[in-house]
Amino acid sequence: MTQKRLAILGATGSIGCSTLDLVRQHPDRFKVIALSANTQGNKLFEQCLEFRPEVVVMGDDKEAKTLQDRLNQKNINVEVLTGASELLTLVQLPHVDIVVSAIMGAAGLRSTLAAARAGKTILLANKESLVMTGNLLLQEAKKHGAILLPVDSEHNAIFQCMPPNYTCGVRPVGVRRILLTASGGPFFKLSSHDLDKVTPEEAINHPNWRMGKKISVDCATLMNKGLELIEACLLFSMTPDEIEIVIHPQSVIHSLVDYVDGSVLAQCGTPDMRIPIANMLAWPDRIGSGAKPLDLISLHQLEFYAPCHNKFPCLQLATDALRFGNAATAVLNASNEVAVAEFLAGRIKFTDIAWINQKVLGELHHLAADPLEAIFEADNQARALALRIIKMN
Repeated sequence: MTQKRLAILGATGSIGCSTLDLVRQHPDRFKVIALSANTQGNKLFEQCLEFRPEVVVMGDDKEAKTLQDRLNQKNINVEVLTGASELLTLVQLPHVDIVVSAIMGAAGLRSTLAAARAGKTILLANKESLVMTGNLLLQEAKKHGAILLPVDSEHNAIFQCMPPNYTCGVRPVGVRRILLTASGGPFFKLSSHDLDKVTPEEAINHPNWRMGKKISVDCATLMNKGLELIEACLLFSMTPDEIEIVIHPQSVIHSLVDYVDGSVLAQCGTPDMRIPIANMLAWPDRIGSGAKPLDLISLHQLEFYAPCHNKFPCLQLATDALRFGNAATAVLNASNEVAVAEFLAGRIKFTDIAWINQKVLGELHHLAADPLEAIFEADNQARALALRIIKMN
């Protein structure tokens, strides 16, 4: 069996660690060539000891030097590079087959585009690459023969329920609509009054999944589902009207595809990110993930609800951004990253996140998205405006 050779961007995050656990389980199938991390030098050091990559990239100069010194002391031959520009070199290494794009936020965009232009198979966990660029990533992948495979649990579920030999970016034959599920986060049943009092500690305490702080807050505001709506429209070439968001607190059904003949296919499983990662790593084959088997008898019941847009306005903002076009989705994403960071720092309230996003989107949705640098300019303007709004209030 030929080993697939991996570059894992964001190796110390939850997706990166889950991917490495699958490599640990299947050393005959996968080999780690390259890893990247921003600042978690200790965790990256431990990963280097176990998986022996050829090269790693760190975002912090000081931590990179410390890591290189520690590896040298252990006589481990790993090259340590520094800076975002080196990520572009990493994903273009000719002997890398699969790039796992798991860097959080807008920071992962350039490296994901570079991987597409290098014709790699990309396991896409960085939804911002699509949210910010619209169809550009899909176009570049098609142009250069790259393969995009979705890792987000919901999009992976949809992908698994699509017709045989489906390719992302192509409208699926015979599909009437997509049912995109959401757990509802920790505050689904709270009143609007109580949402005003939510603390960062409460917001990052997701009932089903263990994720980073930023994405946990996005799940609590349902902005994560809004971003996933944008991503689903692009990945599966559907309109917002053809995608229905359904609150499903148990996180057992990860999404569904409704066909024109009345058949509805669902992908189910325990809430463990190793399942979608394993599905995409081995695609089109199947491998064990280490996740617990789904026990339907113990579940007793599965619940489904319509989302409340009044309590969670970020959902509507995502739809609005899609309809605005231009760089509106990039503007919304940038504003949200700033607002969430300010909330986690204790400088704004939980309910301020949506209000700030609405203000920024309303003022900057007209910004151009072409050429690529215009997207980064829109991103910068949105971040600056969000900070100004926060300081003024």
